[in-house]
Amino acid sequence: MKKFACYLLLFILISCGRDVVLSNQITLDCVQSQPTGHIPEDLYLLGSIQQTSHYPPFTKKLTVCGVTLVAHDNVSNMFMKHVAQTIADMFIIHDGIDIALQQELLTNLYLYRTVIPIFRGEDWHLSSTEERLMNQTRGENSICDIIMEDVSGQVTEVIEHILHHISDVGLHYTMPKEWGLSNSSSLYKITQEAIKKGYYKVDDYSEIKEVGVRNRVILQEYTYWVIYTAWNLKKTFGPKESEWRILTVEELESKLPESRQLYERTIPKVITCPKKETLSKFIEGTNTKP
Repeated sequence: MKKFACYLLLFILISCGRDVVLSNQITLDCVQSQPTGHIPEDLYLLGSIQQTSHYPPFTKKLTVCGVTLVAHDNVSNMFMKHVAQTIADMFIIHDGIDIALQQELLTNLYLYRTVIPIFRGEDWHLSSTEERLMNQTRGENSICDIIMEDVSGQVTEVIEHILHHISDVGLHYTMPKEWGLSNSSSLYKITQEAIKKGYYKVDDYSEIKEVGVRNRVILQEYTYWVIYTAWNLKKTFGPKESEWRILTVEELESKLPESRQLYERTIPKVITCPKKETLSKFIEGTNTKP
């Protein structure tokens, strides 16, 4: 009987492990499929905070470089401005930028209606009515994650969730062969390699029951980790312990050279690591009032 129980436990563990793999099925659940957004004359527009009723249940917005930040009034205006400046920093033009390619990416962010909600703190809550309105806004825009104000690891919180949207929308539509959310992209290949080598642990994603959505998130997170590490931000801002076992750009180069090479061939042409002065504001400016 004990032997049977051991075999049963082993079978359960193996079965659970098989659930957490990157398979071929990928669902673009958070990305708009039709380019219905408005493109302004100035793709690099850094707007001002405005009251709005177009993104319920949120009450204010700020548009920057193809991304619309939305929030309730309890989110500080200063925090929204710092997030917007971080995005603007990413799209700064310098000698290494392929301006035509960058502008194509920015255009796609506008066309596919990229929106990032911002909430105050980790304990934010939506009423049932607000949930319904949120689902409506989510159905009309590309919303792949949120940003929270006044949380630990604030720099990481901001950078990660900006990059999720730049990658899921901008890179996906601008460089589908390299960074597309598909099973035929280079991203898919390098993600599989990192999982196989044990540098990217995806066990926790078993909580996402829909396989296609889970796979989309696994690819999304891997893109973030590669860029964040290549910018050497993980060493400075953490987290030290995470699903991603690579700490520095040097480690990325030595342990996952194909990931590093894909980054070098593409990412510096379109986005840049935000300035230290901009990121420092998230550390200095805690507990700001709306």
